Amino acid sequence: MSLDQISTMLAATNWSVAEKKKTIYKESAFKKISNALMKSYRHESLEGLTLVDAIQRLGIEYYFKGEIKAILDQQYLKLHVGAEHSAALNETALRFRLLRQEGYCVSADMFVKFKNENGTFRAELSEDIQGLMSLFEASELRVEAEDILAEAYEYSRQVLDVATWNPHQSLASVIGHTLKHPHHKSLAKFTAENFLSDFYNRKSMKKELTQLSEKDFYMIRAIYKEELHQILSWWEDLGLFKKMNFARNRPVKWYMWPVAMLSDPSMSDVRTEIIKTGALIYIIDDLFDNFGTLDDLVVFTEAVNRWDFNMVRHLPECMRVCFKTLYDITAEIGQHISARNGFNPTDTIRKMWANLCNAYLVEARWLNSGYMPSTEVYLKNGMVTSGVPIVLAHLYFLLGEDGADCKVDISNDSLSIVNNVAIILRLWNDLGGAKDENEDSNDWSFLDSYLNEHKGSSVDSAREHVQQMISDKWTRLNEDYISPNPFSSPMNLSQSPRGPTWPSQWPKERCQCGQCSSHQLLPQILPSCTKNSSAGPSFFVPDSG
Repeated sequence: MSLDQISTMLAATNWSVAEKKKTIYKESAFKKISNALMKSYRHESLEGLTLVDAIQRLGIEYYFKGEIKAILDQQYLKLHVGAEHSAALNETALRFRLLRQEGYCVSADMFVKFKNENGTFRAELSEDIQGLMSLFEASELRVEAEDILAEAYEYSRQVLDVATWNPHQSLASVIGHTLKHPHHKSLAKFTAENFLSDFYNRKSMKKELTQLSEKDFYMIRAIYKEELHQILSWWEDLGLFKKMNFARNRPVKWYMWPVAMLSDPSMSDVRTEIIKTGALIYIIDDLFDNFGTLDDLVVFTEAVNRWDFNMVRHLPECMRVCFKTLYDITAEIGQHISARNGFNPTDTIRKMWANLCNAYLVEARWLNSGYMPSTEVYLKNGMVTSGVPIVLAHLYFLLGEDGADCKVDISNDSLSIVNNVAIILRLWNDLGGAKDENEDSNDWSFLDSYLNEHKGSSVDSAREHVQQMISDKWTRLNEDYISPNPFSSPMNLSQSPRGPTWPSQWPKERCQCGQCSSHQLLPQILPSCTKNSSAGPSFFVPDSG
């Protein structure tokens, strides 16, 4: 069966996600890859690690969960009995990265053997380009105070950067891609094509990996098409953008974050629920920024805190409609979670919405009075206005974490993993990485507060400071990610701060409706926008070649 036939079949059927995945399991490419994984497990070979890496970089790991876990468990045990002490740099770094990114407790001390008596990395390593790329990738998972990996990052980055300028370096483009898009901070589905052409040069299983990833591509696109149709129909029926024409109307773009964080096809119902939360965050943010007077915003915020319809009856119609929508959707999501997981978190969700509106009101008061907050005050409030805490709270409940008891207070503002994601996103947004094209903002940013505190500093130095803060927070997020935390494997939390930077990874292909704004450059894997939801969405179809 050709790829075009598979695409047509999957798009035309009303099969469930499980039924669509069965078509993949029947493919000979899947069977060959699964057999190769188990063979490498029996032989305890490096090929197993290489194949696991390839599978993960192609974003198809959900087909091989059992095989991957078996191989990594085996490698972890070998590591702890010292069986891999003589491994070369590439193998050592690859093993370290694969284990750490899956939450295994592994020490960076394994890299000490690559240093000389002076405590610096051995000179001959500069010739091992493949090993240095693996070392660079591994160093992206460093945690705070892990000096050897901090040194490995600087050393490998400097050597590789020089290599990209070498006209005789055959791997120059591969090196450049590694430096720009390290796996830990990239979206596999959007970098898979580069990986197949640049990275996976081994003949072993390349044909099968290519075939499986292509067929997975069409299955995923069929699933996303169904999801996006549901989302656009819901958004059209909701009609909120008609009553609030000052607010953003970009449901396709809002769909991007759940697509990245929840890549497993089986998470379809979670993706279609969580986007409702994201849409409301944008709408309420625009209500505070672009419409409400301070007096009206105070009343609206108090109504959300009390969850009281009566308090909004004298507000403008769009604010009343917004409150009712928030009220209804919160109840619907609570009922959905109750039916799915056996508990109803509506009270906690209400509290989170109140926290968000309270933070928006703080910003509105700053702007109204001309008050410039300190960087510390700004960032504490900005963690909430980033929307991260309420999105992760919804995901926590939708995924059914901790079962019906929900032992973790997800609304607790001291949860490190939530705070670090929020700070990274807030700071990156303030650098301009997440601003919509042609979107004006009257909000203060962290840069404004920093420059106000550090008189005489340049904008460039302020931006460098913020970039260093983001880097530091990534190391803390890495530690959170490999430590016990409220979130489990179905959600790719390491991708959550990457939302603002996705456009840099998207293929520069435009939706063919002819009316998309210039910023809507959508990835090939995602169906594009719709001009008329009543007629159904129109989808961008990439060239089959």
